[in-house]
Amino acid sequence: MLFLFVINISLGSVSIPVKEVFNSLTGQSASKETWEYIILNYRLPKAIAAILVGMGLSISGLLMQTLFRNPLAGPYVLGLSSGASLGVATVILGATLLPQFLATLLLSSYGIILASSLGSFTVLLAVLAVSHRLRDTMAILIVGLMFGSLTSAIVGTLTYFSTAEQLQKFTFWSLGNLGNLSWSSISLLSICVAIGLLLSLFSIKPLNSLLLGENYAKSLGLNYKKSRLIIIFATSILAGSITAFAGPIAFIGLAVPHIAKLVFQTSNHTILFWSTILFGAIIMLICDSISQMPGSDITLPINAVTSIFGAPIVIWLLIRKRKMMG
Repeated sequence: MLFLFVINISLGSVSIPVKEVFNSLTGQSASKETWEYIILNYRLPKAIAAILVGMGLSISGLLMQTLFRNPLAGPYVLGLSSGASLGVATVILGATLLPQFLATLLLSSYGIILASSLGSFTVLLAVLAVSHRLRDTMAILIVGLMFGSLTSAIVGTLTYFSTAEQLQKFTFWSLGNLGNLSWSSISLLSICVAIGLLLSLFSIKPLNSLLLGENYAKSLGLNYKKSRLIIIFATSILAGSITAFAGPIAFIGLAVPHIAKLVFQTSNHTILFWSTILFGAIIMLICDSISQMPGSDITLPINAVTSIFGAPIVIWLLIRKRKMMG
């Protein structure tokens, strides 16, 4: 991970020698001022964002797959991504209906982060309210999917009445972006991811109990409702904050837990927790390095690259599941 972190910073439209990257990171001045400026203000925040996004989405995917006992569940299964999309779509696509000063304020990077956070938080509150009333975990999964469908329908209606410029802005946001985060945004994202990971760490024992089903977990003395609430809340903090700051990034949360399970051949969450964190950061750094198209001015959307990694794994899972059922 550390090796890829340094390589990620050295690659890009301007190639910077690894030695110069080390000099800048260890407090020594790089031989060129422009290199140091690029490293400290653009590439270092982006590499840190890649690690945080990879860790957060991977762990939230692991939590959802264990809670719902479904290998195809991901971090956005509760409809948080759709809620964030609705918040951003309302701001970007509905900006023309607002007074000019308010539209300018909301269309700033912090305005979009706030709108995304409010959207995912609204869906979270709805899911938590429903989960408090429902005893069946699978029903919560269906409710999450229904919220996703509902918000997607509203976003679809807003896009239908939008201008080409508004649609372009919304499309760029939905493709995911790690490169526009300031140091203050990185600090906020770090705090959110740290809280989410800490809650997940405390959930390791309940997650291991849930592997053999809800009734078995209860027979071991697990407070199922409380554990379920903590797991949902941890996922919401991780997936919601990452979507707010970096956009909805696909497949990482779905694919990485399976990679960890395949490599270590275990379902013990004490091992899976740390290996998923590590693999998430590594794969996200690789994807970000590829998306920069080293030596070229072109930058690919991060979502396109992560999907190239994730899609073959999901296809393989479906085929494997079909064979097992057959």
